[in-house]
Amino acid sequence: MLLDVQNLTTRFHTHDGEVFAVNDVSFHIEPGECLGIVGESGSGKTQIFMSIMGLLAKNGTAEGDVLFEGKQILGLSTAQLNTLRGVEFSMIFQDPMTSLNPYLRIAKQMTEVLVAHRGMGEKDAEKASIELLDLVGIPESKKRFRMYPHEFSGGMRQRVMIAMSLLCQPKLLIADEPTTALDVTVQAQIIELIARLGRELNMATVLITHDLGVIAGLSDRVLVMYGGRIVEEAAVRELFHDPQHPYTRGLLDSMPRLDDSSRASLYTIPGQPPNLQALPDGCSFAPRCTHTMEICRKQRPLLQKIAAGRTKACHLENVS
Repeated sequence: MLLDVQNLTTRFHTHDGEVFAVNDVSFHIEPGECLGIVGESGSGKTQIFMSIMGLLAKNGTAEGDVLFEGKQILGLSTAQLNTLRGVEFSMIFQDPMTSLNPYLRIAKQMTEVLVAHRGMGEKDAEKASIELLDLVGIPESKKRFRMYPHEFSGGMRQRVMIAMSLLCQPKLLIADEPTTALDVTVQAQIIELIARLGRELNMATVLITHDLGVIAGLSDRVLVMYGGRIVEEAAVRELFHDPQHPYTRGLLDSMPRLDDSSRASLYTIPGQPPNLQALPDGCSFAPRCTHTMEICRKQRPLLQKIAAGRTKACHLENVS
């Protein structure tokens, strides 16, 4: 097992009270596996991995167990985490323009990682960086290597971010909304690129997104998040063919389908996501669920195994 997360809980302390961003989340990732994490904005997807990476805001705290190759990494100091971040595990952030330093050429931003973490000389670092730019499909890589971030298109900047995340050949790549703000053609190219790199490098990948189409194209297994909790886990094919949580069903029904002419209009999940400062005693999805029972309002359903490799947190036995 590459990454084992147990009972991860993340809180943010604000003037208006505590924000319950991640609530008792447990999951694992195997070497070479692609794990998809899906849910609406504010469901806790990103904060799980900001907690794991030690990148929470100053008002955030995380508790639980996070084992990377059997070693506890939650709570390590910044200096200790810096020996792991970008080396053993790496993260592609949502907005490549704000993640890249606009004042430094791409060459400087890439080579300094290899010099600092792998002890390479400047020439070897330049050669390795250009090879990675070639690998992720940057045309005229030797020329573009000397450019500034603003001289790249959005899709090219995203490719640069992927190349930078692979500089030290990490065992785990975390991609947070890797296709946000990209046109459809570029999205498809980035998805294919991440899939190919995972296969070629035997690298585990976490794909954080609200786009179920991206999940379907890349993931082996899927976690569905709602209100800071996992509400369903399944292999990707099983999740799409037989969702077992009403929220998962709602997400799938909200997707446009070319193979279903019976749909006159797209389904919309009613209501709004829960307030993470005042989560209800029962099921967080109950106010929006069309299957709500009395027990749903009073008792929070626990995440339980329903079949081999499948779990859900729902009082309802079957979702029709």
